[in-house]
Amino acid sequence: MKKYIQFLSTYLLFTAQFAIAQNHTAMPQLASGTLRRFANFTSKYVDARNIDVWLPAQYNGKKAFSVLYMHDGQGLYDSAVTWNKQEWGVDETVGNLLENKQIQPCIVVGIWNSGRNRHVDYFPQKPFESLNQAVQDTLLQSLRSNGAIVFSGKPQSDAYLKFLVYELKPFIDSVFKTRPQAKHTFIAGSSMGGLISMYALCEYPKIFGGAACLSTHWPGIFTNHQNPIPEAFFQYLQQYLPAPATQHKLYFDYGTETLDALYPIHQQKVDSIMRAAGYSNKQWMTKQFVGANHSEKAWQKRLAIPIRFLLGTHK
Repeated sequence: MKKYIQFLSTYLLFTAQFAIAQNHTAMPQLASGTLRRFANFTSKYVDARNIDVWLPAQYNGKKAFSVLYMHDGQGLYDSAVTWNKQEWGVDETVGNLLENKQIQPCIVVGIWNSGRNRHVDYFPQKPFESLNQAVQDTLLQSLRSNGAIVFSGKPQSDAYLKFLVYELKPFIDSVFKTRPQAKHTFIAGSSMGGLISMYALCEYPKIFGGAACLSTHWPGIFTNHQNPIPEAFFQYLQQYLPAPATQHKLYFDYGTETLDALYPIHQQKVDSIMRAAGYSNKQWMTKQFVGANHSEKAWQKRLAIPIRFLLGTHK
């Protein structure tokens, strides 16, 4: 398990360092579309951060477009300006899907993570607070002391979601020509970003119509051994998962290498919850990618699958 601790600690450390360094970096070079950056977008709920809005070539401000919100926004478009020289390739993938008319017209809102507070922004708060106080204290103390940039404080994802719902979304809907209804509003992320995407859908089902959760980090920390966190997530899902009749869509996936090797046992439990809730294959998809690791390169290769699943039907 030591290699998983080293991997994610390094990932979070570099994210923290480069989130600050990238505040004044050159704009990403795009394969398609254009990018509008709203630098240091302020919030009364969370740290200020950059917002990058990708507009496809088809967007002219006259026809209303759906909106896909994506976490870790600094890694979406151009590997030349990211800390690890990897990217999601959102402009290529979404641009190609739009060009081939495989998805409904959409724009993409890339929400930068805040660096040091990424983990507490993205960690679902209600499941954490459902743990008994002694467990909460142990997690906070032990993980702060090992040098990893996690649990810089208590989870504040409820505040992060308020930022998205009450500040960012109204701003986006006022500046751009959008379709603001839930059935045209989607959210996506990977790892901790997968967790917060799931949480956003469950907490605000009238705002988000679908969520894509890639390499969802169900352990919450770096080990499965004697870890009570996944069970807290499962209990939360059983209680707050929107009813299938609401027509929400949920996508999950996982690889089998590096950090993703921790996920299969947990995703199987989540899949059982989805089946028991009555979700059909039109509303829910889980995919395994054998040999895939925990990286932007891996997510780039399969990004078209969740995008088509969420936005593939014109409504």
